[in-house]
Amino acid sequence: MHIEPSHFIQLEELESYIQGNNSLELSLQAIEAIKKSRNYLDNLMQKNDSAIYGVNTGFGSLCNTKIEGKDLSQLQTNLLLSHACGTGATIDPEITKLMLLLKIQSLSKGYSGVQVETVNLLKEFYNRNLIPQVFEQGSLGASGDLAPLAHLCLPLIGEGYFLQNGNKIPAKAILENENLKPIQLKSKEGLALINGTQFMSAFGVWSLLKLKNLSTWMHQISALSLEAFDCINDPFLPYSHQIRPHAGQILSAQIVLKLREGSEIANHTKNYVQDPYSFRCIPQVHGASLDVIAHAQKVFETEINSVTDNPNIFAEENLILSAGNFHGQPLAMQLDFMAIASAELASISERRTYKLISGERGLPAFLTPNPGLNSGYMIAQYTAASIVSQNKQLCSPASVDSIVSSNGQEDHVSMGANAATKLYKVVQNLQTVLAIELICAAQAMHFRKSKKTSTPLQKLLEEFRAIVPFRENDVFLHEDINKAIAFLNK
Repeated sequence: MHIEPSHFIQLEELESYIQGNNSLELSLQAIEAIKKSRNYLDNLMQKNDSAIYGVNTGFGSLCNTKIEGKDLSQLQTNLLLSHACGTGATIDPEITKLMLLLKIQSLSKGYSGVQVETVNLLKEFYNRNLIPQVFEQGSLGASGDLAPLAHLCLPLIGEGYFLQNGNKIPAKAILENENLKPIQLKSKEGLALINGTQFMSAFGVWSLLKLKNLSTWMHQISALSLEAFDCINDPFLPYSHQIRPHAGQILSAQIVLKLREGSEIANHTKNYVQDPYSFRCIPQVHGASLDVIAHAQKVFETEINSVTDNPNIFAEENLILSAGNFHGQPLAMQLDFMAIASAELASISERRTYKLISGERGLPAFLTPNPGLNSGYMIAQYTAASIVSQNKQLCSPASVDSIVSSNGQEDHVSMGANAATKLYKVVQNLQTVLAIELICAAQAMHFRKSKKTSTPLQKLLEEFRAIVPFRENDVFLHEDINKAIAFLNK
């Protein structure tokens, strides 16, 4: 990927850059934009002795404390060291790699006053798969993701740690081994590095990509459950959705209807006129979550193409403005909303699982041929129910909370980082609940062999059966669940 200041990165472009070995290059336009901003700042500092926040002052409530010119480099080094106070678990390296990419993207817009050498070293970290150790706790999501970004950028000055094969290695040792030299930070650079929303943004991008993949699976799995529970096709016909035309609802109904096309199970005459809501209202519930995901994607695509550090340098306008682009409120709300959307998908999935094991519509209790001697999938549903309950607890919104910090200077914060890490867990939980539904739907289809399902659902069934076969008797279900999760990850 060539980092171009004018290029608008879309979500789909980032997917290959998370897991693959793709490399980044700064375009000539990006290099010129970075240099122009830095040169403007250097020239200004030579001519102007007035206080400029973050350039020759302290930070936060220390914004009125002037710093002498000889100490400006040390000021930025101290900033990284003092703000690197993250705690908790180490975040997923995939998300850390996204943070690197998004930080490079933002700095390359040319409004941050950093050196080209600084951005180039971050680029080398990315290209060589040198992943800094970043922790999940510590950001208020308002002055930027201060603590996580400090950990991300500490290796630039030879401090902190990189992760290799699950182990943390001192950054200084890795830099020496890679023949890379630490950066001597100039004025404002430390602040440019740690101000920004790249922690929240990376979690949001990862979650969006995961949810888009799970959205495909949830329609296939729910369609298989519709077959397994011998459900009516009427709720998916277009007529109802044309008179309530929410985009997600229409799309969801179309997908399921297409998946069941040609199914004998779907089209034979039933002796009942309605199905439970968890089946009948798939378009309405799935569709509502699809609409949330679509809206969140627009917000996050705007964010990852923005400049979110502070202050910002407008060289042509001869301005340095201290404002609030680091505030994570736009992201925090969407992260909370995505968690709710994900939790609802898990909730309706668990209800379908519950109905499949209930012994109704000709299916044996708990989907086992010999109930009593075998428990079948009784406790798999317990597991799904437990996860759904945990999701409800995790969906308490973080974005409505705020705690005053920095002696009152930073008196309203977004808590978007907490929203981000909660969403990460809810999305993982959704995947597990869908995996359990897939196991139960596939098991139930064994008892529908008298009628054919559709071609795409038969293909899904055969592919899954190669991984998790029909179970005549009880087995170690934990392993089947893990296999089903891996199947959804393919």
